[in-house]
Amino acid sequence: MARAGAWLLISLALAAGCSQSILRDKDNPFAPGVARNEEAVDGIVVGNRLLDAGQYELAIDAFNRAAVNEGLSADVLSGLGAANLGLGRLGTAEKLLRDALDKDERSPEIWNNLGVLLLEKGENAEAVQHFKRAFALDNGESDAIRDNLRLVLAKQEDPFYSSDQEQEKQDYKLVRRGGSDYLIRETSE
Repeated sequence: MARAGAWLLISLALAAGCSQSILRDKDNPFAPGVARNEEAVDGIVVGNRLLDAGQYELAIDAFNRAAVNEGLSADVLSGLGAANLGLGRLGTAEKLLRDALDKDERSPEIWNNLGVLLLEKGENAEAVQHFKRAFALDNGESDAIRDNLRLVLAKQEDPFYSSDQEQEKQDYKLVRRGGSDYLIRETSE
């Protein structure tokens, strides 16, 4: 009986040592276990990565988890707005982006993203104003914001925007805090 108990203790000690080596081994093909001692990755970071990957529903879940931890900050609202815009939920996205602007009206990214949304809705005059504001707040440093402003101004200056030209769709870019770009393409119906 004592031998069986000793073998059991040795087996448990080896198993515990193996599980730790699995967590540390970079060449191991198996998923690591849960690191209960570590802190979770910030929900905003996860949400932004999911936006980059086009996983808008999962991004909404991540931003909602971030909202539990830090409240409805401008970053959370902006991320939720971008994810809803990616899903085509323009009304929800517009409300979220406008709420984000109420919390942080000095963010060029939020102004830009609201401009993209307004273009999607066909409200070009208001979109131009939002892009101009974003460009001014950004000091012209963001290529995406500059390109969006250039495209919308060219579209506004051409009053005879024909259906032939409409076939050549323009690309407008959503901008995220932290520098990544999201590309929103107009779709032909």
